[in-house]
Amino acid sequence: MNRQNEQLFIPDGKNTIHDGIEHAPGGGKALIDPTDTVLLLLDHQSGLFQNVKDISVADLRANATALAKFAALINLPLIITASEPDGPNGPLMPEIQQVAPHAVYVPRKGEVNAWDNALFVKTVRATGKKTLIIAGVWTSVCVMFPALDAKAEGFKVYAVIDASGDPSEMASRTTLARFTQAGVIPISANAVICEMHRTWNRPDAAQLAELYFMVSPNYRAVMESYNKAQEVARQQKK
Repeated sequence: MNRQNEQLFIPDGKNTIHDGIEHAPGGGKALIDPTDTVLLLLDHQSGLFQNVKDISVADLRANATALAKFAALINLPLIITASEPDGPNGPLMPEIQQVAPHAVYVPRKGEVNAWDNALFVKTVRATGKKTLIIAGVWTSVCVMFPALDAKAEGFKVYAVIDASGDPSEMASRTTLARFTQAGVIPISANAVICEMHRTWNRPDAAQLAELYFMVSPNYRAVMESYNKAQEVARQQKK
C-alpha cells in the first residue's frame, strides 16, 4: 500500500478517486464534485473594475486569479469571456490566462448575457459538466444573467461572490437575495478551493497552500509561524 495515501483507506468501504487522489467513503456527497465541474470567469475587465464598490479590487483580482490557478492545478475546465473587450469596459485582466494557460476564451458579439451567445453555451455544454462555478463583474449582471439561465436549463450553479464585484453594497445584497430565491448557490473562493481540495494528503499540497495565501493572506503568517516553530524544535533536538 502506498504510505502517502494509507490513512485515506477504509478496508470495507468503496473509495472514490478525484483527480488521482483516493478518498474514503462517507462525507463529501453534498460538496462540489471536481469531476463534474467547469469554472466560468466572466467579464473580469479593467473598465468594470473601476465601478466595483462592494469589495476591494485587489481582493477581487486575487480571488479570481486563485480560482484560475486552482483550475490549472487540478486540470479543471476553465472558460473565460468578455462582451466587448475593445470597448469602454476594457480588456480582461491578464492574470487569469497567465496562471491558467489552458483557459478557453470565447469571444462574444456584445451580448451582455454570456448565455445569449450560442458559442459560449456550446463551449460550456461541450465540457460535459453539469456543475458551473461562476464569477464575474458585475455580479448583478454578468454573473446573474447566465447563472439564472443555466440554472433554468438544469445546471447546478455556484456564484463566487468574492471573486465578483458590484457597483454598491445594495446591488450585492439584492443579487444575493435573487440568487438564493432562484437556487443559485452563493460561495466564496476559499470555499470552492477547500471543497475540491478535500485532503492535505496529496502530492500537490504545497501548491494548494500557496492558493490559500492568495484568498486569505493572513494564512501565510500562520504557515510562517508554524515553520519557524518546527525549525526551532529541530535545532533544540541537535
